[in-house]
Amino acid sequence: MTNKKKVGIVFTGGTISMTVDEKVGAAIPTLSGEQIMSMVTNIDKVANVEVFNFDEIPGPHVTPERMMELKHYVNDLLKRDDIAGVVITHGTDSLEETAYFLDLTIDNPKPVIVTGAMRSSSELGYDGPSNLSAAVCTAISDSARGKGVLIVLNNEVIAASEATKTDTLALNTFQSVTGGPLGVIDCNELLIYKHITKRTIIDTDIIEPKVALFKAAVGMDDTFIKLAVDNGYKGIVIEAMGRGNLPPRMYEGVKYARENNIPVVIVSRCNSGRVFDTYGYLGSGRDLRNLECIFGGDLPGHKARLKLILALGKTNNLNEIKDFFEEGIYY
Repeated sequence: MTNKKKVGIVFTGGTISMTVDEKVGAAIPTLSGEQIMSMVTNIDKVANVEVFNFDEIPGPHVTPERMMELKHYVNDLLKRDDIAGVVITHGTDSLEETAYFLDLTIDNPKPVIVTGAMRSSSELGYDGPSNLSAAVCTAISDSARGKGVLIVLNNEVIAASEATKTDTLALNTFQSVTGGPLGVIDCNELLIYKHITKRTIIDTDIIEPKVALFKAAVGMDDTFIKLAVDNGYKGIVIEAMGRGNLPPRMYEGVKYARENNIPVVIVSRCNSGRVFDTYGYLGSGRDLRNLECIFGGDLPGHKARLKLILALGKTNNLNEIKDFFEEGIYY
């Protein structure tokens, strides 16, 4: 292939970089980016690659602060004229969160692809090289430009805003539950199935990490919500029941938070579907709307939390924060 594009590959750790340590008896990060790339055969036939070793940590060790550092790192690479796109390897436990964080904060038409592996290099059927190949093929595709951050595993391409990890083991664990994949890699080419809906960009270099996340269940009360407020948390996200409803005693905690001017974002613990003020009983979506809670559409709680972390880094104005979540969904 002539005039091959260059892709910057940023390695951060995760299962894709792991081998089984004999002393520990379990997988830990050990491989450098160069070592992993040596297993990606024939990639030089489709693209030039440049390796960057950003980190070597498992997914659960990632923090919002480190995500912000990664955003700056990737933005610097995207500014380079010789780099057509960036691929990031990441632990799958938090991959969708980092990808969504970057999708909210990187405003550049060049493709940014996040990938990983479900099996370590010590296991049979190590999927790291295959996923890296597909990610590079996506990064060099003109069809991937302007699509925001994309997640690529198992030859499927999914928008970061929609992707969620659905299985602890399966190679096709990342799915868009409501909309299906954006496209697939077929014969080293990106085939697009659907278009990206309007993206939200939160232009900030500041984060507010003190955002709590709670999940509603039968009989829950206001204890932990009040504890969060009293301990200086600046925002709260609640995965409510169904369309966005809470047990009455948990609702009292939301009232307490709102009385203390703490933004509260309501999403659903269901796997798909947006929250809405359909019901009017005590603790219902209508009651929460009357408290000026923010409705988070169909976002899962962990993504809504990241969005609120960024929104609070940008502004303390409740209406502006509400726009980040509700514009284009409810009005």
